[in-house]
Amino acid sequence: MDLRVKTTDYQMTPEVSDYLDDKLAQVEKSLGLDATQSRLEVELGRATGHHKHSEYQYFAEIQLVRPGSARLVAHNHEPSVNAAIDNAKDELLMQLRKEKRTHNRLWRRGGALAKRLLRLE
Repeated sequence: MDLRVKTTDYQMTPEVSDYLDDKLAQVEKSLGLDATQSRLEVELGRATGHHKHSEYQYFAEIQLVRPGSARLVAHNHEPSVNAAIDNAKDELLMQLRKEKRTHNRLWRRGGALAKRLLRLE
């Protein structure tokens, strides 16, 4: 998997880098065989705008790009970088599960339709 990390107004420490690698390993595991062709783009940083003066100062944005699929994007603002990474990762995994359920449902419906058509002939 191709991993690209960008930081905005934030200096990434080795501890955060290791934490990010651990969390993204879960995403790679859920991708299965598609992991070799996928690209993860991660952006970490300190918030700007109205979040700059609130307690939710850190953000994490994860984009998953796969050939032949729509781009999945998950982003989150939290008081700490680790919490932002966790929540963005959870949101991305939820989107992956939803897409997989939809894909399987369409295949099953198409197969059932083909079976019904074959029985009528």
